[in-house]
Amino acid sequence: MLATLIQNENPFDSAVKATHILVVLPKLERLPKKYDIPGEDALKKILTRRDMKLSKISHKPLSANLDNGALCTWVMVDSSQSIFDQQTCLRKAVLLQLDESPTELHLAIYGNTNQIQAFSKLALYTTWVNGAALPSRKTEVDRKSLESIVLHGYKDEDNFTIQRAKAEGNLLARGLTVLPPNELTPQTYRDQIKMLAENEGWEYEEYTVDKLLQMGAGAFTAVAQGSDPQDAAIVHIQHNSKRNTNNKSIAIVGKGICFDTGGHNLKPPRYMQGMHEDMNGSAVALGILLAATRADLPLKIDCWLAIAQNHISPHAFKQNDVITALNGITIEIVHTDAEGRMVLADTLTLAEKQKPGLIIDFATLTGSMQTAIGTNYSGIFSNLDNLAQKAITAGKKSGERVCAFPIDEDYDENLESKIADTKQCALGGECDHILAARFLNKFVNETPWIHMDLSASNHKNGLGAVGSDITGFGVSWAIELIEQT
Repeated sequence: MLATLIQNENPFDSAVKATHILVVLPKLERLPKKYDIPGEDALKKILTRRDMKLSKISHKPLSANLDNGALCTWVMVDSSQSIFDQQTCLRKAVLLQLDESPTELHLAIYGNTNQIQAFSKLALYTTWVNGAALPSRKTEVDRKSLESIVLHGYKDEDNFTIQRAKAEGNLLARGLTVLPPNELTPQTYRDQIKMLAENEGWEYEEYTVDKLLQMGAGAFTAVAQGSDPQDAAIVHIQHNSKRNTNNKSIAIVGKGICFDTGGHNLKPPRYMQGMHEDMNGSAVALGILLAATRADLPLKIDCWLAIAQNHISPHAFKQNDVITALNGITIEIVHTDAEGRMVLADTLTLAEKQKPGLIIDFATLTGSMQTAIGTNYSGIFSNLDNLAQKAITAGKKSGERVCAFPIDEDYDENLESKIADTKQCALGGECDHILAARFLNKFVNETPWIHMDLSASNHKNGLGAVGSDITGFGVSWAIELIEQT
């Protein structure tokens, strides 16, 4: 639940009774006399004591207790920096305030007209995504959720609809991802999605294992067959805005492996730790759908979620099996821990059959993507060069940065099989992120398509605007991309 927003277009009044105040300034060398800044005297004393230039608070926010007992934090936002850097600076400042679990936070925004507008949007989004506490099973609560935000210095006619929608989607993605695997099973996940669909007015449809077997979706069911109970399913949710007068449509596809043991190619403990987060792609897809719904973006979104677990059992699929995917392609199994691309294969086929204008899939798919770029960025692939460029631009504007990788046809040599149409992967693991994308490309035909390998789904101590390890990366990026395409 996001904090309630109270807007006050007038500058902060020192008579206001506030216990927690965040002051946001443009980057300056000295404080202009036209600003009546909360705690200005205290700020000057701290700077003098530390022999610190004022402009340094664009990198390192400062906090102090004011004479009236309020906690005040000062931060400068450098408009010449990237959105990511601006978000990072604001996140550090916001967390200094939220560390005390306030019920209300006052934001005092300063600068010229354009700066105040931009800083207000950034500060609100950052406060919203960090203000709500994620689910926790600790008996003692670490931090309570922020209940209200009072914004001073600017009033938005649209009530910051896009920023609120992005924050709601991001929080949904993170809130689902953090749940332990004994709570979020495929069945309980489906139940939660169905309830959410009812609340939001989305159309809801399930393809159960039995139904998928009858349809010939061998790639998905090969992964699902090792689990007991057989509660895996492909979930299809649809939302079509009444404002969609141009019949614009996109499909969002998400990998939803609620726990990944690796199957017969069992992961060692070090790499199995955290595998309840392997459903993050589906959580991000749901977050995007929620954000687009709340923002009432003028388009139809079909959201396809591949929800299953990858378990080891006498029934689990194994190396050298040959299965037939829903689109008729035969696949030689090389490694049972490459299950994500298998469940996505049939899910992409279902999405492609409806001929959307664009397909975007999200998955925590390969370790090699993290090896390639770490967890600061996520990697993307596209079958259209101009679409890849739009994805990069959306990353810069949203602060969720992406790096485009090659997807040339000659990589398919690594997937050639003597007994099937294709191998699922190569055994060595070299450039596996590229081979995974080449494999998935076989299931989208000519539909414009972006594949995001979510290497930035978990980043220690947060990333950009988000202060938790689980980042919800992809929600804000996708809304930015949708708005520009």
